[in-house]
Amino acid sequence: MTKSLYWADGYLEKRQTAEQAIKRIRPGQRVFIGSACGEPPALVQALAEHAHRFTGLEIVRMMSLESVPLTEIANKTSEASLSIRHIYLGSASSDSFAHNLRFFMPMNMSDVPLLFKSRKLPIDVALIQVSPPDDFGWMSLGVSVDVTLAAATSATHVIAQVNPRMPRVMGRSFIHVNDVHSIVEHENELLTVEPPPRSEISTWIGRHIARLIEDGSTLQVGLDANSQATVQALSQKNDLGFHSQYLTNDAMNLYATGVINNRKKGFNEGKLVASAALGTKELYEFLHDNPAIEFHPSEYVNDPYIISRHNRMVSLNVAKSVDLTGQVSADAVAQTLFAGVSGIVDFVRGARRSPGGKSILMLPSTGAGGKKSRIVLKLRDEAVVVPRGDVHYVATEYGVVNLFGKSLQERVIAMISIAHPNFRDELFEAAKEARLVGPERTLGEAARAVYPVNLEESIEVEGETIMVRPAKPVDERRIQEHYYHLDKEDVFLRFFHEKTSFDRWEIENKSQIDYIKDLTLIGVVGESGFGKVVAVGEYLLLVDRNMAEVAFTVSKEFQGKGLGKIFIRKMAQAAREQGIAGLMAYTASHNQAMIRLFKTLPYKVTTSFDGEALTLSCKFDELKE
Repeated sequence: MTKSLYWADGYLEKRQTAEQAIKRIRPGQRVFIGSACGEPPALVQALAEHAHRFTGLEIVRMMSLESVPLTEIANKTSEASLSIRHIYLGSASSDSFAHNLRFFMPMNMSDVPLLFKSRKLPIDVALIQVSPPDDFGWMSLGVSVDVTLAAATSATHVIAQVNPRMPRVMGRSFIHVNDVHSIVEHENELLTVEPPPRSEISTWIGRHIARLIEDGSTLQVGLDANSQATVQALSQKNDLGFHSQYLTNDAMNLYATGVINNRKKGFNEGKLVASAALGTKELYEFLHDNPAIEFHPSEYVNDPYIISRHNRMVSLNVAKSVDLTGQVSADAVAQTLFAGVSGIVDFVRGARRSPGGKSILMLPSTGAGGKKSRIVLKLRDEAVVVPRGDVHYVATEYGVVNLFGKSLQERVIAMISIAHPNFRDELFEAAKEARLVGPERTLGEAARAVYPVNLEESIEVEGETIMVRPAKPVDERRIQEHYYHLDKEDVFLRFFHEKTSFDRWEIENKSQIDYIKDLTLIGVVGESGFGKVVAVGEYLLLVDRNMAEVAFTVSKEFQGKGLGKIFIRKMAQAAREQGIAGLMAYTASHNQAMIRLFKTLPYKVTTSFDGEALTLSCKFDELKE
């Protein structure tokens, strides 16, 4: 291409109408269309109007909002005239893509730019949308850098729609006028995406996950209601960073309120980094010439090594379904902006390698109006997007489990514990038939239990964080280890006799509970899913008396530090909420710790001794005088 001495002269020479520019496309060429909200509507409209003139044309799209229904055109014409290669299925309906599913190209997003640059998938023509040039001839790709920059810089012919409404975004988002062959000036509103509506389920998922995210974490957030609900649940966090494929309104709002400030990212500090934006007009205004924001191409933003360099990197993505062993499907579902392999694996692996990082996959427990479980025995007709070996945390509205380092049996128990109660028995029996759990195992009361997240509390004891929470079926082994590590005297005070064996069936009754008639609280130190149980408190409803019998054990190194007071207070709260009349305990007469513990309650405590054991009791309707 002959270049003018001055870029502005070249700009004027390259100006054309959309129709003139599209006529430069030749039969048999491969045409890339700028993705998502960066899609150039004027160019796509012209292409659609002239599609009947081409033969052998292949359209390459990463993420389409279907502003112009090229998919419908492809369905109505022969494959010899027009075919569409999809890298990322996006938000268009699953039905419309079913006819062209054979053209879907599953790839990790970090690999796509190299595919273009290496010319292994050569791009003949790139249709892009850019901002007007600055004083030096640089035009910004604005809301969509992702793989668009690689397509534009490697294409034989670049057609750019110059739109004054496109924000000028900092970072590696620029292409020079000299590197563009045809310029179409056309002003139109950018494509927008309204924030997904919040649902009760997504809100609960957000609450569960927010408890895992520490101050100073760096976030990657997927495009879906559940991920966005999680972001909305982080309003009380501090010093969060952001490094994500997509920037959305929710992230903008957290930045505006100071929750996201990017000060402790450990990498690209002070910068909010993404490769594209999907949101409202207000979001695009927020991007324009904002020095706190940098957009980079997908080979950078989605590079697992780059991701891993951030402090406490947390990836938040939604799955379509997960099987009991942890295999994840995340293919296209209608009514969501999330589909395909995309960047999930990049961020899952990058986050796991980050210091203190976490990968969290979330899903509603059911689909089809509650008639179908999204947690299944085995993925069958669905592609595995995240292998079981890469899966870390999985969350539903019923809780969060950590599958990393767990055996298949432990994974099964964990996944069933966060499945919808209506499907737990069915899943458990199927797992038994598949020999994923032992034939002697039972679900017990946990089959219908709903985890009471309100009883969770994180406390600081001499500089160490202890999570006090209700026990889950996955805690069985750690509760067992707690009892085995107790001193002989503590074992005697708890069980009234010497005891050296704590069989699995005994512990099963403490972890598979209904949280109503029987409740076990545990104190855990360490990472969620791998922490050490340092305290156990239990109550069991005595139906004939409507009283809850309680018992406690605390590891030696945590005794005398107030854990018992927290446990008995929470048990009284839980029992009271279930309509139980009061608490009682049987203990040794010399167990002054238990006696003092009962007396910390605001209720009148009565004691009696039958010659063997001391009985302590209090009723919630009898306050201390």
